Amino acid sequence: MTFFLFPHQISSGGAAGISIILNFLFQTPYSATLWMLNAIMIVIAFRQLGKSNAAGTMFCVTVTAVTIHVFSPFITEPLSYPAVDLAIGAIIFGIGLGILFRLGASSGGMDILALIISKWRGCKPGRTLFYINSTILLLAGFIVDVKTIFYALACQWISGKIIDLLHSISIEKYPILRILTFPSK
Repeated sequence: MTFFLFPHQISSGGAAGISIILNFLFQTPYSATLWMLNAIMIVIAFRQLGKSNAAGTMFCVTVTAVTIHVFSPFITEPLSYPAVDLAIGAIIFGIGLGILFRLGASSGGMDILALIISKWRGCKPGRTLFYINSTILLLAGFIVDVKTIFYALACQWISGKIIDLLHSISIEKYPILRILTFPSK
């Protein structure tokens, strides 16, 4: 996100979209909104998905926040054109989330809601995440700025496809995936 998406102001998900909306309407700091949303979602994850998922998610949220905080000062300009950075960022983002989902964790935010809905309905988590985040991102685009909303939706679509691809791959056929996703079903 720090290297490929944030320099172009491309939102990577629904929690970021909600933060953008609340900042625009009420000048709520992004960090406060993201922290509050993640705190609420981690409580929900604990209740609906179990303590292992909540603990893994809390770890991932912490690592993500620290990584973004450390690297952001060094990335002052986009690395490439928006479409190139979008594609690379969305693929890496999708791979990361796909692996987290296979491990029974998430990166927080709306990922938790997508996992809960997927569990209840028996559907793919990437598609569910795409619908949740797209709704929020469309709302953010209409309230804040329509220009970047298309990039955010493309990011969601690409990363959702990658998540679903990783979710549907049989790890028994590919031993290297078994190493990366050992607790998978």
